[in-house]
Amino acid sequence: MSRIRLGYVGCGFMAQKVHLPNFRSIPECDVIALAEVRADLGKQVQSQLGIPKLYSDHQAMLADPEIDAVAVSAAFSVQGEIARDALLAGKDVFMEKPMAVSLAQADALIDAARQSGKGLMVGYMKRYDAGNELVKAQVEQFRRSGELGAVTYVRNHGFCGDWIAGLDTPQIKSEEAIPTAPTVTPDWLPPAFAGQYLGYLQQYTHNLNLMRWFLDAGDNVSVRSVDLDDDGYTGIVVLDMAGVRAVLESGRVSHFRWDEHTQIYFRHGWIKTWAPPLLLKQVPAEVEIYRAGDEQIFSRPIAQPAWSWSYKREAEHFIHSLINGTPFRSSGEDTRTDVRIFEEIFRIYLQQI
Repeated sequence: MSRIRLGYVGCGFMAQKVHLPNFRSIPECDVIALAEVRADLGKQVQSQLGIPKLYSDHQAMLADPEIDAVAVSAAFSVQGEIARDALLAGKDVFMEKPMAVSLAQADALIDAARQSGKGLMVGYMKRYDAGNELVKAQVEQFRRSGELGAVTYVRNHGFCGDWIAGLDTPQIKSEEAIPTAPTVTPDWLPPAFAGQYLGYLQQYTHNLNLMRWFLDAGDNVSVRSVDLDDDGYTGIVVLDMAGVRAVLESGRVSHFRWDEHTQIYFRHGWIKTWAPPLLLKQVPAEVEIYRAGDEQIFSRPIAQPAWSWSYKREAEHFIHSLINGTPFRSSGEDTRTDVRIFEEIFRIYLQQI
């Protein structure tokens, strides 16, 4: 294929503010259809963006043979089901994180992708941040050369803050009620803890995924210990990632920017990256490299492209991977690990309270 004809499911905040503008900006992508259960909102967005087709639900859109691929952003509990329907309808799929709210749902998605032969990419935009790409390449180089010694420790600190960062992309709203979605969680999870589980999963799945990617850990990840407060959100989780101790620090702070950084320690130095607010356009993560030992040198390399947005780059990756037939950097099969680990974290948490 030289072009991708895309159908988009959903007209909410992320669709209007982020994903639809990004997909529409890609020369090789034609957004030809929109599915939205809120009729008035769908008509307004269709008219404003000049999208040729509008469907009242995703099933109607999936029957359209002109659509090559589908992108989905919906409620956490239902977007996995929508993505599965799209795969079984023969469409390649881009979906927002989290990939699934349970391991059973994740496995159903992966089975659907295998059965249909279509691709599933999950929107872990941090893997497409130019600063994080620089970190990934530098970690690999240091491990090959051995110049900083072995990796000894990894930590991710995420206390959040202002994630919208004043993004002024217009958003169309309507008086229609937001569709209610069923609360879906793992079968073993008591309903009283559903909100805690989903809140922790949707926020920190990014952070876990990023550390796994930096270390090239794949599915070789297990939980060592869990120390979370009664809110099921604030605290520390210690993991083993391919033999490296990795710590996830979670919490909240009313910070004007975004309080998140990741640090990979070697025997003789470190690499550290600071994440920008999620919706701050054209600003990749900042990077610091410290070489200890005899040199004692700090450096602050500039990521390239220096002015770029991770959300746009992930959209470009999805479209270009489909055109070129290359694997997704954040495939469904890879991100299944994140769902598995979050179930394991909450099993341990529930045993402790």
